[in-house]
Amino acid sequence: MEPQLNQEVINTAHEHEGPIETDAVIIGAGPVGLFQVFELGLLEIKAHVIDSLAYPGGQPIELYPDKPIYDIPAIPVCTGKELTDALLKQIEPFGATFHLGQTVNTVQKQDDGRFFVETSKGTRFLTKTIFIAAGVGAFEPRTLKVDGLDQFQDSQLFYRVKNPADFAGKNLMVVGGGDSALDWALNFVADGPNKAESVILVHRRDGFKAAPANVAKMKELCEAYEMQFIVGQVTGYEERDGRLVGAKVTGGDGVTRVVPLDVMLVFFGLSPKLGPIAEWQLQIERKQLVVDTEKFSTSIPGIFAVGDINTYPGKKKLILSGFHECALAAFGAASLIFPEKGKIHLQYTTTSPKLHKVLGVESPVFD
Repeated sequence: MEPQLNQEVINTAHEHEGPIETDAVIIGAGPVGLFQVFELGLLEIKAHVIDSLAYPGGQPIELYPDKPIYDIPAIPVCTGKELTDALLKQIEPFGATFHLGQTVNTVQKQDDGRFFVETSKGTRFLTKTIFIAAGVGAFEPRTLKVDGLDQFQDSQLFYRVKNPADFAGKNLMVVGGGDSALDWALNFVADGPNKAESVILVHRRDGFKAAPANVAKMKELCEAYEMQFIVGQVTGYEERDGRLVGAKVTGGDGVTRVVPLDVMLVFFGLSPKLGPIAEWQLQIERKQLVVDTEKFSTSIPGIFAVGDINTYPGKKKLILSGFHECALAAFGAASLIFPEKGKIHLQYTTTSPKLHKVLGVESPVFD
């Protein structure tokens, strides 16, 4: 199920004559991009949010909407979808406008200091600031390179699991050796409504990049004949009447065996692509945007980068780190958006009547 989006959503360009003039454009609607809306909102800065996906939530929604996340402060556990829904509710007072299903193709600095931004759908902006919260960039799954196999993509070949119930009762082949492959293999073996008829895990070697506990659990299930593990690589396939019925798996011994299946799930990880961002004259280091740690500005003043897309000494790719970066980036942007205000002073949502008004809540009365 996609996240509930109660904010204004615009997916077409023809609703505006000329560019949309705004103080802030956020590129990326993942958790960090959504929290950037909140931090800007506290400073009375309204944002437009652009994302290539048709719904907000970014990687947690796209890759593991039902998987538990344990390291969000004060939330012992939540799923990617629950986190996204909570963030959307938190930013409701700030009326962000979402432009979904489109990517930013053009960013040009204007003579007046603003930036001209245009998306793949022709939506145009003139904005004082830009916040790049694009995660690892436009991420694409690494695909299985077997000629002709792609004809079965999204019918019997999948690179992500949107709805686990779709695979219940099926004979599954899971290909890969990382956390996603092991997680889903164990998920479909476990008793429950999503239990598969059979699960065969295929990985090119006997070593894994997954959590050791999951590897041990997988081997335990194999010994109990509840699933099977094959060392090898998928090198071909068999079809019958236009349907995929088997995979040819070549083992380390050079022998190729045909393994029957209904569905193949492939988890080779993601290939991050900066895409057009690489052409915006920003300082880049190993496909990431270099920022300072005072206000998380990129090498171009007025363009900020928060979350996994940025890099700096000591950087940790954690959602909570991105949230911290959003706060400092918002204050850094406020001085550019409101130069007449001088220094922007920190206020607390607990005690500030001004912030209570912005949030649409009543100020508490203390005896």
